[in-house]
Formats: sequence, C-alpha cells, structure tokens
Amino acid sequence: MDLAPLSADRVRVLVINAGSSSLKASVLEPPGRDAVATAEFDWGADATRVAGRDSAIVEVVEAIASAGIAPSTIDAVGYRVVHGGTRFTAPTRIDDMVIKAIEELSSLAPLHNRIAAETIRAGRDRLPRVPHVAVFDTAFHASLTPAAYRYAVPERWFRDWGIRRFGFHGLSVAWSTGRAAELLQRPLVELRLVVAHLGSGCSVTAVDAGRSAETSMGMTPLEGLVMGTRAGSIDPGVILDLLRRSLLSLPQLEDALDHGSGLLGVSGMSADVRELLAAEGAGDEAAALALELFVRRAAAGIAGIASAIPSLDALVFTGGIGENSGPIRKRIVDRLGVLGIREIAANDVLEDALLSAPPARPAVLRIAAREDVVIADGVRALLETA
Repeated sequence: MDLAPLSADRVRVLVINAGSSSLKASVLEPPGRDAVATAEFDWGADATRVAGRDSAIVEVVEAIASAGIAPSTIDAVGYRVVHGGTRFTAPTRIDDMVIKAIEELSSLAPLHNRIAAETIRAGRDRLPRVPHVAVFDTAFHASLTPAAYRYAVPERWFRDWGIRRFGFHGLSVAWSTGRAAELLQRPLVELRLVVAHLGSGCSVTAVDAGRSAETSMGMTPLEGLVMGTRAGSIDPGVILDLLRRSLLSLPQLEDALDHGSGLLGVSGMSADVRELLAAEGAGDEAAALALELFVRRAAAGIAGIASAIPSLDALVFTGGIGENSGPIRKRIVDRLGVLGIREIAANDVLEDALLSAPPARPAVLRIAAREDVVIADGVRALLETA
C-alpha cells in the first residue's frame, strides 16, 4: 500500500517494545517526550516460555483506549527489533518480507527476534490501516570499524559465513548519549562516554561523539557481561568440551546458556537482583556469589571498553538494574578507581541524575532508558520522507 508522507510534527506513534522479559507499550506525540499513555506486561525472566504472548497486543490496545487514546487516532506503530544483521541499519517499513527476514535472524537472537516477529504480526492484524515500522537495536553499532566488529577467526568465516560482531542495546545507548549531553550541558560531539545498560540483558558500549566505538555484545546477545539468565562470555573451550564428551546436546547447551545461566544459574533461585540482594542479606552464599560475579564482570567490562576511547567524560548507568539498584551501582563504581571514578552513594535514585559530586570527572550518571522516544523519532523520520 502506497502512503503519502506524513508530517513529523503531527504523527502519534504507538511504540511496542517486546523484550526478553516484558512487553512495554507507549503512545508518543510531538512535541513532548512524555508518553500520553503506557502499558506494560511482565513476562518474567524469559518471555519465550510464556504462552499466549500474541494476546498482549490486544491488551495493549485496550489499555491505551482506557487511557483515552482511541485506536483510530494512532498514526503509526513502531517496534523495537533486537537483531537487524547487516541488512537493516535504519528504520524500515514493515511488510511480509521484512518480517520473514527478522525471523531468519532468530537463530542469532533467539530470546528476541522470534518474539518481535510474533508481536509485529499481531500488531498489523490489530491495526491494519496504519504504517508499521521496525527500528533495530543493532543499527546504532553500524559505525563500528572492522577492528571492532571482526573476530580473530579465519577470513573465510567472516567473508563466506558472516561471522562478525554486531552489538545490541543500541536504542538505549542512543538515548543515553543524548540525555547525558543534556545533563552535563555539553555538546554531544565533545563527549566520550561508557554506557552500561544493565537489565535482563547487559552490555557496555564506548561512545565517541555520539557514535559506537566498541561494545561488549557480539554476533549474538550472549557475549559479554553476566546477565539475568545468560552466561555472558565464557571460554569457548568449555562448549567444545561439553559437546566432545556428549555431556550436553546442542539444544540442551543452547537452553542452558540462554535460559539457565547468569544470575539465575549461579544463585539457583532467581534472576531478579532485588530478590538476590534480599537473599544475600539473609546469608545466602549462592546469591552473594551471583551478585559478586555480576559486579566483577560489569566493572571489568566498563574498564575494558573504556580503552576504545581516548578519554572518558562520564559513565552512564541505564537499564532496569542500572537505573533502579543503587547498591549494585555503588559496588561497580567502587571497583573503578583505576579509571579515576570516585565513590557514589548506594541510595536508589528514581530520576535522571548526576550521581557523582561535580566537578568529578569522569562523571557518573543515572539515566532512565527511553527507547520508546528513539523508536518514535525513527518512525517519524522515515514516514516524513516516505
């Protein structure tokens, strides 16, 4: 269906963010950033194991209608899609072929892309008369140089099989960089940042003048830091050994690394930091170990990624854990004195804020992830030029 270009100053966008643990929806309209309606559905630690996910779109539309936003007033729907591979490096109008391509990338993001495709189909069925647009997490990292996205594997692996790094959480990082410039009252082009997105999935990204310079996640969202149910980086020899000795089948191994590792695997009880902190306080040694691993790997990731930029102006914490857990932020920062980062308080801060005392540099910031704003802006920019 051919559609006339839409003026960005009037496009009301329903943003659908189907993550690995929840579905978040918000309605945004210019010129403000605040959502005029929101809805959220908690899928637990692992959305792939929840039945009836497609019904969440129906509930979303009902929820925003209850908030006074009639479905007929929605001009466009924008979706967060985690993996766009090398094909999708900008917001893309969705058709059947795009959905198929998103599904074909599911092997590289099994906790995300399949759910995204399923959600998109449900959204198109529920709101068939408006344009639907996919906005990709990997797109922000299209600025990575070959030295940042290549693995040290045989050339054929890259050339013929596409083995390379992509990076994720790009929408969150894009928002955090712009918001950091506002909070620090400095032009973005002057800033060098490390953004730590800590949530169900975790990553760190070095940002130089608004562009991704290095990031911890790789070809898939499994690489890098310890996460909720994902192992993060481990010795590939461990995987080879488990397969060689037939201790686990390939499906069992995939399931363990995606669904049974990380905070959940080490603690044996939960992927929720709040529950683990409470258990640690009650003397649970496994919970304490899980948190220590999480903190150590996050701090090491931040310190390592900072080497990709000439200097460091600020460390940004974002994502569910990064935004909401003061104790975890403090434990991480306490390990980063080598970068000149000074101590911060362990208290929970519930709004965007400078956590370090000025004029400390690098500064430490807490910024709430607003992927919905980045998605809505991407949708409007695409439709205005369509």
